[in-house]
Amino acid sequence: MAQQQKKTVFEPWEDPSEKPIIRFKNVTKRFGDFTAIDNLTLDIYRREFFALLGPSGCGKTTLMRMLAGFETPTSGSILLDDKDIAAVPPNKREVNMMFQSYALFPHLTVYDNIAFGLRRSSMPKADIPGRVEQMLRLTQLTQFAKRKPHQISGGQRQRVALARSLAKAPKLLLLDEPLGALDKKLRNETQFELMDIQEKTGTTFVIVTHDQEEAMTVASRVAVMDQGRIVQVATPDRIYETPNSVYVADFIGDVNLITGKAYPGTGEQVEIHWGEAQAPIRANTSKSLAAGAEVKFAIRPEKIGIASEPPQDAANVVQGKVLDIAYLGNISTYHVELPSGDVLKAQATNSRRISRRNITWDDTVWLFWTDTAGIVLTE
Repeated sequence: MAQQQKKTVFEPWEDPSEKPIIRFKNVTKRFGDFTAIDNLTLDIYRREFFALLGPSGCGKTTLMRMLAGFETPTSGSILLDDKDIAAVPPNKREVNMMFQSYALFPHLTVYDNIAFGLRRSSMPKADIPGRVEQMLRLTQLTQFAKRKPHQISGGQRQRVALARSLAKAPKLLLLDEPLGALDKKLRNETQFELMDIQEKTGTTFVIVTHDQEEAMTVASRVAVMDQGRIVQVATPDRIYETPNSVYVADFIGDVNLITGKAYPGTGEQVEIHWGEAQAPIRANTSKSLAAGAEVKFAIRPEKIGIASEPPQDAANVVQGKVLDIAYLGNISTYHVELPSGDVLKAQATNSRRISRRNITWDDTVWLFWTDTAGIVLTE
């Protein structure tokens, strides 16, 4: 039997010998009295699919525009392959940008849209058709080469814009909300197409988005931004499972946040006292906390079990009444009101048909979770 080869894990940020392709060093950008980017330092590595994620006005688009050359830092430096690019005009940078609107030429065919930038570059004319054909194959557009943008779908126009952006083989491709104009189903499909194309070309992608699901799906790492600062940079699973602050926990996905005071338990366990007449929450944490320190206990709804009878041997159990049920097809989210007035959300997979489910509105239920299911946050 042939020995299975272990898949190489892509984590250049964990390798001290790897040099970042992009380096922001103490970058600040001000517009008058408004600080859009505040003393930001960040490294992005070759072949990464890196996501800048945050709400409107957090500074992510300004960061991208500085990379593209449309804005210059007020202070600090931006390096591309160890070269300061502040003085390099946009058309001289080895960087391409794909806009949300796609900005295709309506009077040109798909083929000519892709070839447009190449015909104005230093590429020999004889090499251009081969490169365009390569891009058409990569983006599965060969059969649409002679059509004009209005004759193809939104998803296909998105791929034309991507092919045009990649045609000149940039070191870095910037994507500004690239899937925002697509419907949800097509957006989900296109996310995986983007990932496949990025992996095949080996180009470093930086995507700007406010869509958490999109960032978590496509990115090798995600930078969560707030008010011009990066709050946390990590892989999608770490961002979701181990957020470093209440802001990140609340911004990414759905979460229950419980305020309480922490007291030492046994080993790494703490007891969080919260709500009148509620048993303390038992939680594991590696944080060193003073007795009585105010904390937030964050736990995702899918980490909470729900039952119509009291569970046995659970580390944490609370009783409540079903206030509301959100049926989402594959899962249901139960909003459960506790005697204290707090409302906790619990999720359950809909493995049974509706007629066979035993929990409904106004039922008394028990919520339960392990001592490792949630995370203790201090900021």
